Order: sequence, then structure tokens, then C-alpha cells
Amino acid sequence: MSSATPPSSGTGSPLVGDITDKRLLRGARTRRAVLDQAVDIASLDGLEGLSFGRLATDTGLSKAGIQSLFRTKEALQLATVDHARSMFVDFVVRPALSAPRGVERIRELIGRWIVYAERPLFAGGCFQAANLTEFDSRPGPIRDKLACNQQEWIDALSSELTFAVENGEITALDADLAAFQIDAVLRSANTAMRLGDGAAGNKVRRIVEGLLRPPG
Repeated sequence: MSSATPPSSGTGSPLVGDITDKRLLRGARTRRAVLDQAVDIASLDGLEGLSFGRLATDTGLSKAGIQSLFRTKEALQLATVDHARSMFVDFVVRPALSAPRGVERIRELIGRWIVYAERPLFAGGCFQAANLTEFDSRPGPIRDKLACNQQEWIDALSSELTFAVENGEITALDADLAAFQIDAVLRSANTAMRLGDGAAGNKVRRIVEGLLRPPG
């Protein structure tokens, strides 16, 4: 009898890899389904409204299965913040980057934000507006992540305003202050929209245009 190792069928490793890939893909899809529901819940009831049991009921998935993906409520909340940011960037920020820098991009960012809140992208409207006040006085990783996302948005507005001033598109202004003002108006508009003010978007546009006055 030969002691040689029997020839491989040639399918062993690829089959194992295929099974692993399918499991990873299934896990990614499950995680996405959970987070899609989580951002809606958090936009309505805040991040504290999240629970493994509620997500299991809403998605039809097992509570144990969801908990195995996120382990702790805080990990779930942090993942939800990240998912909301990714959705916001994909819907508002990334499409606006196709517009020329300065005034045109500012208008595109604001226009996209208005659609984001009016649509709304999340069931409860602006995710940031729904959760910032809940965590602004609660130090920790969730507050830090929300604050970082907020600052990124304000910095994006300030950067475009600065560009517009430096290139003579608009009258000189304090870009950081103007960005702060625009963000405050947007959050106020989000509340107005939730209360049924159909003119809130137009009010935002008028206020922003007041800051984009050309020189002279």
C-alpha cells in the first residue's frame, strides 16, 4: 500500500473560503439591516431608545443574534452613530462635492441638507439634532463621536465660506461664525419641519443667501 497522500480533489480550500465568505456576507447584511432600523429608532426616540429586544422585534431577527453582533448597548449606540454619519455623508456631503468650491458648493450642501430633513432620510428627521441634546452634557465615547461629527459638518461649511471670501465671491465675513449660524438655523428648521412647517426649507435658503452677498 502506498504511503503517498491521496490527491486533493482541488475543491477543499476554495469551498472553505466560499463558506466563510458567505457567512461574512450574511453577517454584514444582518448588521446593515439592524443598523438601518437602529438609526430610525434613534432619530425618533434618541440613542437611549435602542435595545436589543426592540431591534429584534422590529427586524424579525433573534435578540441573541443581534447581541452577538454588538455585544453591549454602548457598542450598538456607537455603531448606530457611525452608520448615521455614513448615510448623511452619502446623501448630503458626497453629492455636493461635484459642485465647484465656494458659493455653489455651499448652496448644494444646504439644498441637499434640506432634502435630507424634508424627505426625511431618517424617520425622525435630522439624526444629529435628535441626539446631540441627549448627550451634550454626558461625557463619554458617544458624546465624543457625536461632537466630532458635528464639528466636521461645521468645518465643511466654514471651509467653503472661507474659500468664497478669499476668491471674491462673497463679502468678507467671519466664516466660523457664519457656519455656526447656518448650523443653528438648520437645526431649528429640522424642528419646524417636524412640527409641519412646510416653508422651513425656503426660510433656510433665504437666511443662507443673506450670508452669501457678493462684494460691492
